Amino acid sequence: MSEITITLDQLRGLIGILVQYRDVDYQVIEVLEDRPSIVLQTTNKVIQPDSHGNPTRWVPGTITVPVLTEDKLGLAPEFLLLELLDDPD
Repeated sequence: MSEITITLDQLRGLIGILVQYRDVDYQVIEVLEDRPSIVLQTTNKVIQPDSHGNPTRWVPGTITVPVLTEDKLGLAPEFLLLELLDDPD
């Protein structure tokens, strides 16, 4: 089998798209080149701690989802769980 080739430009085309992941609505806000991965942001707020663990403020929650498997031979299971919420028209 050969590696799956997906470009960063293709992934950057996802920025702004609304998706559902594990029954929570998110928006794709960033693409990370390492591995590569996408960063999702939810409208749900979480408390952000400072460097000492003390709560400081409410911020939107974010998670990082890998795009490819470790061996780069397939799409990561987490990435395959994403459901598109945007209307393609």
